[in-house]
Amino acid sequence: QVQLVESGGGLVQAGGSLRLSCAASGRTFSTYAMGWFRQAPGKEREFVAGIKWRVGSTLYADSVKGRFTISRDNAKMTVYLQMNSQKPEDTAVYYCVGSDRLLTPIQHAYDHWGQGTQVTVSS
Repeated sequence: QVQLVESGGGLVQAGGSLRLSCAASGRTFSTYAMGWFRQAPGKEREFVAGIKWRVGSTLYADSVKGRFTISRDNAKMTVYLQMNSQKPEDTAVYYCVGSDRLLTPIQHAYDHWGQGTQVTVSS
């Protein structure tokens, strides 16, 4: 099993920045990709960004392209989500995810999920 622990959420004003971190532990050798989903109140969970662990290829939702950047530190088994130019609509619980098979925006393809961290963007 893989354990994912998120950190870095909080309150930020519109236009500001936050960086989320997700530390992976356990059977991490099988991890193919990691990423982030988010769920706002009353809305469905949606894909935000993902990264292939070995080669570093990335995938972003259109709503965050140009504002968010996903990266990873292989030695620390940690993935990051740098969020810039934040908007009130970015307010959500952000979940770190891991997949043993592929990088995709489809949530049921992800085998491992963190507990989530709250991000609130005030207007």
